[in-house]
Amino acid sequence: MEKNIVPHNYGVDREARRKTYGHNSFLIFFTGLSGSGKSTIANALEEKLFAEGIKTYVLDGDNVRRGINRGLSFSPEDRSENIRRIGEISKLFIDAGIVILAAFVAPYEKDRLQIKKTVEDQNYFDVYVNTSLEVCEARDVKGLYKKARNGVIKNMTGISAPYEPPKNPIAEVTQENTIEEAVQIIYDKIKNKLSLKDNE
Repeated sequence: MEKNIVPHNYGVDREARRKTYGHNSFLIFFTGLSGSGKSTIANALEEKLFAEGIKTYVLDGDNVRRGINRGLSFSPEDRSENIRRIGEISKLFIDAGIVILAAFVAPYEKDRLQIKKTVEDQNYFDVYVNTSLEVCEARDVKGLYKKARNGVIKNMTGISAPYEPPKNPIAEVTQENTIEEAVQIIYDKIKNKLSLKDNE
């Protein structure tokens, strides 16, 4: 089947879009336990970037699982497929000239490295939202930890399934940081990456 697939090259490419928009496009990938604050921080950072005229979009684990990844479970295999698809979607957004912010538990290092390979190293910046299990469980914003403790949910990251922290994230924030502080820490790390000169 693959031998019948031929990529089509269009007249408007990634570089043309970047020049028109006036900034680079790349993926900021937020990882951490459920309830760590990934989506909240990603949303706040997007608002800051958007206010500066940066074209952005946020991909969130729950929202994606309601659509394109609706049929996937939380087994290790489906978790990996979930993240693989996010990598491919992110690549499309990067080609479209957009800064994509993705907030996913993504518990396995190998899957995050696969995303990095998919979007290319220079377009991948991971952020570790390092909130302790105790704090995440105390928040339990979705009631998932309670269900996991009661045996209702299987394969719950941090409880009955492992989480592998990223080894060298571009930025790390913790529960000790306010949302504003976390956004500024991340922004300081990626702001120079927005310049088209960094891509020349």
